Amino acid sequence: MLTARELTEHIEGCVMNSRESQKKIYSSFYGYAMTICDRYAGNYDDAIEILNDGFLKIFKEIHRYQPAYIDTAASFKGWLRKIMVYTAIDHYRKNKKHRQIEQADPATLQIASHYETALDKLSYNEILKAIQLLSPAYRTVFNMFVFDGLSHDEISNKLGIAEGTSKSNLSKARMQLQKILSKETEIKFKRNVI
Repeated sequence: MLTARELTEHIEGCVMNSRESQKKIYSSFYGYAMTICDRYAGNYDDAIEILNDGFLKIFKEIHRYQPAYIDTAASFKGWLRKIMVYTAIDHYRKNKKHRQIEQADPATLQIASHYETALDKLSYNEILKAIQLLSPAYRTVFNMFVFDGLSHDEISNKLGIAEGTSKSNLSKARMQLQKILSKETEIKFKRNVI
């Protein structure tokens, strides 16, 4: 990770359109930005597209960046995070008309209750994959509410949907996610038993 002084120098370099500074900012914040994009994307290719679009916006608008508080790195990460989230939302809106919301087959998601305690054993990557299996509408609202802390009013304004739709999508996302994770747990349990 860059020191505060190095970060400030590379931000100034990016303002001057220095490719080396852009490369340093990109490589230093790639992992952080990718975790944000992964939560919103349905697959790796979409996450990369969001990530690259987000960094293009960052480098285009970096001349407007002003640290919000004394901790330069934390301030920049917050600014970067906001851009990545908004880029992911834009990506969702742009592709919304091209996707069909798929309903999971309820029969394949039925799990016996004695497997639910194994949910604690799921890894971060398994949970991330489960979030990616949510329909784009459910996944976007879930991420905005749970991870980004937006209210239903804010979500409805940003996505151009009714507040009730936001609430409904969050509720359905939670139910669908619980079923997906339960199914994953059942599969892991069966592998360990056999």
